[in-house]
Amino acid sequence: MGNYNRIMKFDNGYVASIVCNKISYGGLRGLFEVAVCVPNKNDDLDIVYDTPVTDDVVGNLDFAQVADVLEKIKNLPPRKEN
Repeated sequence: MGNYNRIMKFDNGYVASIVCNKISYGGLRGLFEVAVCVPNKNDDLDIVYDTPVTDDVVGNLDFAQVADVLEKIKNLPPRKEN
C-alpha cells in the first residue's frame, strides 16, 4: 500500500481529489477514495457535498470506478459561486 494523492482540475470549476492511503476509504486494500471539490479563496480545496455525483466522498473504488466518477465530475454543469 502506497501513499497516492492526485488532484484533477476540470473546466467546469470542479476539482477531483483522488487518494489512497492508510486512512482513506479502501486504502488498506489498495482501493481509492474520490472527493468532489472546489477551490476556496485561500487556494485550498473545499469538499462539495451537494452534487449529483455524491453527497460525501466516494470510497472503495478500483481504477475503472475512479474513471467513472471522474467522468461524472467532468460532466457536471459549471458551479455557481455562493
